[in-house]
Amino acid sequence: MSKAPRLYLITDRNATGGRPLTDVVAAALRGVAVSGLPADQVAVQLREKNLSGRELTELGRSLRQITAAAGVALYVNDRIDVALAVGADGVHLGGTSLDAATATSIAPHLAIAVSIHSAAEVAALRGPLTLTLSPLRGERGSDPIAFALLGPIRDTPSKRAFGPPLGDAAVTEAARTGVPIVAVGGVGPEHARALRAAGAHGVACIRAVMAAPDPAAAVDAFCQELI
Repeated sequence: MSKAPRLYLITDRNATGGRPLTDVVAAALRGVAVSGLPADQVAVQLREKNLSGRELTELGRSLRQITAAAGVALYVNDRIDVALAVGADGVHLGGTSLDAATATSIAPHLAIAVSIHSAAEVAALRGPLTLTLSPLRGERGSDPIAFALLGPIRDTPSKRAFGPPLGDAAVTEAARTGVPIVAVGGVGPEHARALRAAGAHGVACIRAVMAAPDPAAAVDAFCQELI
């Protein structure tokens, strides 16, 4: 069974309007419970790049309790040490992180997610990484990458400096590699069905939930389009 989520909630404590991040995430996950989408198809990524290791670990432990109670997976952005310390399910690797093969050798039980910005990056990842041998998985040829976060798919202010959005065609191209693709960047509930039709395994969002007045309702709206 794929560990890739249908809905991937990415944290941003600066987008919550002053509400504690833990309260927003807890409220958001209540939306999963009423939606009908199985909780094991949802994941939360702790992505707070400007926190110290100690601060991130304290926040991660709180989120681990919340996500575990909801039956939802928890990923930690970049920090394998923090992911291990808080008992997370996975680590999310960006362009400046350790490569997936190294991360797997350090923490073979963690699921690995990666951020990519083109189908070519997916194809480049698949080649050498499929040769990784995980001591716990015990089999050669298993892909250490659980899923790839592809974006920005649609216009989003924070990414305009990096060029135009990729569009749905990039999702289709990336999905042909066989790596589960989770689409991110300007994605709202109204885009979920089209992105799934284009080949995305799931969708990710930040402000659409973190900044929502009612995070539970926002998540429920996403889930209804992903069932």
